[in-house]
Amino acid sequence: MLKKHSQLLISLALISDLFAITLSWVIAYIIRFELRIGVVTESEVYFSDYITLLPIIIIFSSIILKYFGQYLPKRGNDFIYEFLNILKISTIIVFLLIVITFFYRSYSYSRAVMVFFWISTIFLLIVSRGTTRQLISWLRKKGFDLKYVLIVGVNDLGKRVLDKIRDNPWTGFKVVGFIKESLPENTSFISEDKNDVEILGGIDRINYAIKEKVVDQIFIALPLEAHRDFEMVLRSLEKEMVDIRVIPDFFQFMTLNAGIEDFDGLPVINLSESPLYGWNRVIKRIADVIFSLFILMLLSPIMIIVAILTKLTSPGPIFYRQKRLGLGGEVFEMLKFRSMKVDAEKDTGPIWSSKDDKRVTGLGRFLRRFSLDEIPQFINVMKGDMSIVGPRPERPFFIEEFKKKIPKYMLRHKMKAGITGWAQVNGLRGNTSLEKRLEHDLFYIENWSLAFDLKIMWLTFWKGLINKNA
Repeated sequence: MLKKHSQLLISLALISDLFAITLSWVIAYIIRFELRIGVVTESEVYFSDYITLLPIIIIFSSIILKYFGQYLPKRGNDFIYEFLNILKISTIIVFLLIVITFFYRSYSYSRAVMVFFWISTIFLLIVSRGTTRQLISWLRKKGFDLKYVLIVGVNDLGKRVLDKIRDNPWTGFKVVGFIKESLPENTSFISEDKNDVEILGGIDRINYAIKEKVVDQIFIALPLEAHRDFEMVLRSLEKEMVDIRVIPDFFQFMTLNAGIEDFDGLPVINLSESPLYGWNRVIKRIADVIFSLFILMLLSPIMIIVAILTKLTSPGPIFYRQKRLGLGGEVFEMLKFRSMKVDAEKDTGPIWSSKDDKRVTGLGRFLRRFSLDEIPQFINVMKGDMSIVGPRPERPFFIEEFKKKIPKYMLRHKMKAGITGWAQVNGLRGNTSLEKRLEHDLFYIENWSLAFDLKIMWLTFWKGLINKNA
């Protein structure tokens, strides 16, 4: 939100962090070679050899800091959260530095320096963050670079704008009042009290309010039914020297990765969008192929044993093929090791499998308990039908029912279906709450990243292979 306005503060925070990292590298050298803490070496060490690495350290440190969202607005993050984040970032920086210096064969850098650099980076980044935060807070209290804001719209949307501004004091915005829209008489407002912010009158008073309160910014937060007021407001602002920002009343329709982009000069509002585009799609596909190939090779002996046992213990095919819905609503055949008797749904039709389902074979019960029946789905991943991580695919028959009962259910098909997912590692497997599963699936899609995928894979291995709801 409002990135241009925060550029100065972002630059200040980045410079402070990079100075802390630079100082950490110098301190690490001093501790090791000037104070001579560690194993004494006979070879001569020059400070210039370590300083030459600084430009490389600064470059990839700035990339890592920005990649992990260190300069995005944060609300309610306590010290523990900040410390763990800095610990993670410092560890990644040192790990990359070790990798880079490992391939630099012409000079051998001290491992002790790396350890001291890691410790001092954690400490100095904490000091840097605390100092920067206190400095910004002090500047704001002194009234430095404050922007006085007038919100047009006494409604839920206007209240949300007020809350967002108060939750993000780093912007330096201060709301000085509201302008009330002229809606039909039967329209009800949430409240005339906007948390001690004065309502300065109707649209006809907007110019007077701008002069009286020395307003810098106008936030137009009008509901869809107040479209006539929008033109009146803009005409009133034609002769005013204020920045005008429009908050569209589409919150109830915004779902996944909502935002605004430019299409050849034409602003376009995205209400929902899949994160799988451009490099995101390429990176996820490469990771899927690499991990699936590795897992299939690793588990191939188990697959052979399961295939033989399936054939010996019950008549029928080894694999069970079932139609499922994937990315964009496309139907594909998902593979599993067969765990039920042949024609299990002949008499009942499509139904949910239960814990004590009599249709499940003895071997199938064992396979399901340890999720071994899911292994062939890595073949689906290799084919491109599925991903390792994503919302679990469902059968078309059930989807027709779910999409009528559960709002936004079809949004889960904005991401490629997965073998495991955020819902599954949180215990939502099998016959569990569909609403909760959808909530977790949408959270995953909204916050997707390769790091998030790796986290889910690890959690699946750690606690998701054996589950009471399987």
